[in-house]
Amino acid sequence: MDNIMLLILGMATVTYVPRLAPFFLIGSNKLPKKVGAFLKCIPVAAIGALIIPGVFNAVPDEPLAVVCGMGFAALIGIWRGGIIIPVIGSVATTYLVLLLLA
Repeated sequence: MDNIMLLILGMATVTYVPRLAPFFLIGSNKLPKKVGAFLKCIPVAAIGALIIPGVFNAVPDEPLAVVCGMGFAALIGIWRGGIIIPVIGSVATTYLVLLLLA
């Protein structure tokens, strides 16, 4: 049981230190605008890398439905931002296209 606790504490430390380090290293200094703009792109890139491969596997027999759903999510995401409306809307769009193709 002690080994498991040490393992959990070690993993917690390894994941927490990189998140906490920038606060101590940067402190109250302002980041350059280019660095800030770059850091704002990371969540979008990470979500894209995680979601897009799964989208093509969701409905492999109907690529039109996949393209319509992704298109809706991209357009609404760029136009309005957020995540809830693009996700729900893309699911609804994909479902409607699948109903029309059936």
